[in-house]
Amino acid sequence: MNRNAVLGGLYIALAAVIFSTMEVLLKLPAVAGAFHPLQITMERFVVGGICLLPLALRALKKLGYRLRRKDLAFFALTGLFNIPLGMVVYQLAITHGQANVVAVIFSGNPIFVTVLAFLLLREDIHWNNLLALAAEVLGILAIVDPWGSGEISPLCILLSILAALFFSLYAVLGKKKTAKVGSIVVTCFSFLFGAAELFLLLLLGHTGPGAALYQAVGLDVFCDVPFLQGINTTTLPYFLFIGVVNCAGGYVFHMLAIEKTSATHGSLVFFFKPILAPLFALAVLGEAITRPIALGILCFLAGSLLSILPEVIREHRAKAAQLSHTEGTE
Repeated sequence: MNRNAVLGGLYIALAAVIFSTMEVLLKLPAVAGAFHPLQITMERFVVGGICLLPLALRALKKLGYRLRRKDLAFFALTGLFNIPLGMVVYQLAITHGQANVVAVIFSGNPIFVTVLAFLLLREDIHWNNLLALAAEVLGILAIVDPWGSGEISPLCILLSILAALFFSLYAVLGKKKTAKVGSIVVTCFSFLFGAAELFLLLLLGHTGPGAALYQAVGLDVFCDVPFLQGINTTTLPYFLFIGVVNCAGGYVFHMLAIEKTSATHGSLVFFFKPILAPLFALAVLGEAITRPIALGILCFLAGSLLSILPEVIREHRAKAAQLSHTEGTE
């Protein structure tokens, strides 16, 4: 086994574990009871963006690329879909529901990315991608369990789906720019711009007209959001772990996994998350893995396998063909 494969496997494992703890940490009483949901959403991406900034600036310097005004406008757009839309909805899903449900549904975002890339960018889509999407829709239906006890909050499921869709749209919008300047640059500046946009939206909720507007459209959660609440010696380790490790570190390990293996192998992170996250939620939060949730997990795992395995086979066949051609020309 070559060194890149070993390192790639290690990075995949680290990213999977880190990403699988996110929902559990945000649901912990030490976090959920200390911070306002939108406060922690904004501040964790500020911390994550700042941590990634040296890497992003280094990448730009290496490319010899200087950011232009249109680049900043692009980061403002991707930041909007990622944080004020995607991550706010994601946080509200965790607030109003179970961490394990949010984790499982959100892990389906790679399939949504593939479908949206086909619809918006006209990228190729294969039969296995459509089957994977169907499996994940069945997984969502299984978790909803419409003919069962109805223990899972429909609002939590709806918000989780919206969060996955917004995040997927952010990823699709960033594809072309990522190919040009690299994913670390796009992620870092989308974090910072998105956090700044959310800050402005929250600042508006501290004004009379802004608060009245939010209340009129049912967005009371944006009103009078504190910015420094809950930060003390007890909560600081959780806060830093969420910002530094979950937001920045998880992304870096995921990126390194892709660099050492491939994008297809890197997506294994979202295959392991529906397995690991519910186990963490069970161990830490006591959230039971009920039969509907277990069935939903199996459907999502089937969807991931349908998406990943054919791509892995295509990659290996392409490498084998290239190797055969190289040996034939020698």
